[in-house]
Amino acid sequence: MPLYEHVFLTRQDASAQQVEELTAQFKGIVEQMGGKVAKTEQWGLKSLAYRLRKNRKAHFTMLDIEAPPAALNEIERQERLSEDVLRYLTIRVREHEEGPSAMMRKVDRDRERDGFRDRDRGEYRRDREGRPPPREGNVEASLPETATEA
Repeated sequence: MPLYEHVFLTRQDASAQQVEELTAQFKGIVEQMGGKVAKTEQWGLKSLAYRLRKNRKAHFTMLDIEAPPAALNEIERQERLSEDVLRYLTIRVREHEEGPSAMMRKVDRDRERDGFRDRDRGEYRRDREGRPPPREGNVEASLPETATEA
């Protein structure tokens, strides 16, 4: 049976319980049509890049599905009819990802590895040598090291 990743966005004013009910409804459709939902992830309420139907935020939910194409067609039909669902996207994959999806992984770990710091905590991005960036008005710090030695 084909494997799919299905993500849908729900209105910002929908409660977490309503989102869970929608998820359970879509799971039921898949199971009725002979498929199964391998994994469900609630990504939470996130800001959107632009407004969708007067919503600036949306609840994101991802389902890893193993089902016939007819089951996905029915889920998408139900989502088009639902006023709570803003958008949806279904992608066919060769295999499901093990463990948490990329959205659920800790982002700070990647930032620390790459040398980025969180600006909200008063820290700054370091350059490749690990030195802080030069401050404004400090001419010596902005010159290359060979120029200050001469």
